[in-house]
Amino acid sequence: MAGCVVVGDVATLRRASQLTAAPLALPVALLDSLADASALPPRCIGVLQKCELPAHIPYGVVSGLAGKAAAECIVWAARAVLRGEAAGMVTAPIHKEALAAAGPMFDRYPGHTELLQAEAVAFMGRPMADVPVRMMLANDELRTVLVSIHLSLRDAIAAVTFEQLLQTLRITHRALSASLGRAPRMAVAGLNPHAGEGGLFGSEEQTIIAPAIAAARAEGLDASGPFAPDTVFMRARHAPGKPREFDVVIAMYHDQGLIPVKYLGVEQGVNVTLGLIATVAVSVDDKVRRGGNYLRRLSRISRSSSTSSAVAAGTASAGGVLRFRRLTCLIMRKMMNARIAKLTATVMKLP
Repeated sequence: MAGCVVVGDVATLRRASQLTAAPLALPVALLDSLADASALPPRCIGVLQKCELPAHIPYGVVSGLAGKAAAECIVWAARAVLRGEAAGMVTAPIHKEALAAAGPMFDRYPGHTELLQAEAVAFMGRPMADVPVRMMLANDELRTVLVSIHLSLRDAIAAVTFEQLLQTLRITHRALSASLGRAPRMAVAGLNPHAGEGGLFGSEEQTIIAPAIAAARAEGLDASGPFAPDTVFMRARHAPGKPREFDVVIAMYHDQGLIPVKYLGVEQGVNVTLGLIATVAVSVDDKVRRGGNYLRRLSRISRSSSTSSAVAAGTASAGGVLRFRRLTCLIMRKMMNARIAKLTATVMKLP
């Protein structure tokens, strides 16, 4: 764990360490600065105290104080990374209800993704509207990108517009082109059963989705559809002896895209935030037990968060990034549990 520190509350970390069995229980040391991380003895967790929590805050209870502490740690760590003072950032799960109860500084953010987005655009001096983001859920078998994220179903249907879908296709194309080294094959799911069945079950495919696909193809993007949403995910799944027909499915709303990925293995899924110019956010799936945020200066990757954030001090060299990824796995094994460690390991295997 050399070069890694935890941004959080020392007392909380010590309490958590005491609750874990050997060999996961580790000593916790209070640090004065990121530079002190280099002097930590092996298998010791260094903590920068960047939040305040009351003693013995109860576990399993939604708390605005805990949500505020989590947000403060995320903000401090993200700013340290954006300034180049640390190579990366790993966070444990954040509870959205606790974040909403954190008060006016943080209750406008639905989750850590929006919080990181806000920090990134502030660092760049750009308005939020200029940096739209999309959520991609992925595992070893399937990728899906959502046109909308956390909206009611009624609002999500209304959010399926020509502009939103075309923007989603552009963001997905840019992100996966960089990841795959080639243009991704994007399959677009329909909104309605059977993709509308020629207008019998809804007209959105004809009036919105197909025109957006045509506009994307006119720009040179490899987009196809709309396809029936109950079968297109099977065509995009990569399984032994069955190579995928598409690299990613564009889903019209949250559950349409997340159910297939989670059914294949909720413990293997990662949540990647696409579209951030300063950051690419990767979270372990889409629930409170998610595994961590890795935020790296230049081509930044992040995973998801809780009451403390782990920061690796140093430069963002290629070797440093690889070392940080290994350290990420180690930290999550020590601070979370075997399930989260497995999730974090899965993140490392993504192309």
